[in-house]
Amino acid sequence: MWKGSVMPTIVKEEKKTNTMKALVYHGPGNKNWEDKPKPFLQEAGDALVRITTSTICGTDLHIMKGDVPTVTDGRVLGHEGVGVIEEIGTGVSNFKKGDKVLISCITSCGKCDYCKKGMYSHCRDGGWILGNKIDGTQAQFVRIPHADNSLYHAPEGVAEEALVMLSDIFPTGFECGVINGQVHPGDKVAIVGAGPIGMAALLTAQFYSPALLILIDQDENRLQVARAFGATHTLNFKNENVEEKIKLLTNGEGVDVAIEAVGVPASFETCQDIIAPGGRIANIGVHGKPALFHLEKLWDRNMSVTTRLVDTVTTPLLLKVLASGKLDAARLGTHSFALSDILKAYDAFGNAAKEKALKVILKA
Repeated sequence: MWKGSVMPTIVKEEKKTNTMKALVYHGPGNKNWEDKPKPFLQEAGDALVRITTSTICGTDLHIMKGDVPTVTDGRVLGHEGVGVIEEIGTGVSNFKKGDKVLISCITSCGKCDYCKKGMYSHCRDGGWILGNKIDGTQAQFVRIPHADNSLYHAPEGVAEEALVMLSDIFPTGFECGVINGQVHPGDKVAIVGAGPIGMAALLTAQFYSPALLILIDQDENRLQVARAFGATHTLNFKNENVEEKIKLLTNGEGVDVAIEAVGVPASFETCQDIIAPGGRIANIGVHGKPALFHLEKLWDRNMSVTTRLVDTVTTPLLLKVLASGKLDAARLGTHSFALSDILKAYDAFGNAAKEKALKVILKA
């Protein structure tokens, strides 16, 4: 027995491990939550981040369908996340160990010709690589190359469930849909697809006070949510003739901006059917199959079509809007799971209509 009034403190040395748990892709339709080697710093500009919150993207579902051939067997999926920096390389100057950070879905060196044009998505040593060409964020840890340009300090007082929405869907909806579609005050805007990206486009389009904001989908629950989020009209293409309804709403002209937010041929054709002369079609969706472009109908319409992979150049702006309370990003999170229950989360997200799911939150 110890003598004296104070028992000595017994310190247990923490056992460090070189493995972690992660969601690993093994080909179309095949994924598993399994052990993987813990990532380590490889370059001076790297940061190692411990994931605290992540989520699943519609693009991850496209990967699971085999639509993204650059994703190979053994890849850790995921490109969205919030976490805490565990370690930084010698070349990292904007962050330190212990910082809470938002992980951008796009990795950018900030130095190459594309980055200097603001086209971070085409960075010559980055772009969309997380969960695509290198291991991603649906894991306990992730390595972030070019950390100074690919991470953002988390604003004080902002919930991680809201912050994680700015990894991808809000800059994507805003840049690829609203900005590329050149939404102006008084415009008539239609968004085809009321999933998370479509909802992000809906919320950010309201920055510009369009006259009409029409959401088109077949999921009545999502259309109801869209109305709560600010849609002036919703159309269900399962039981309504969308083209005729749009003509009635626009005095027979069509919409000024049509945003494609699904990534299937039918939704792209719908955008062509409803666009007004001089209009803009902004494609957001990830297309895994060819889609018809009806030039025989559109050659004289003075309209334009844009495509884009999100560059995340608007993330600093969106962070300010989020921190000000003017963007309620957390509203898109409908389901929450432990990160270790990610297979259940994929089931819920993949059956969104049945589960009434928009974004699923994964908490480590």
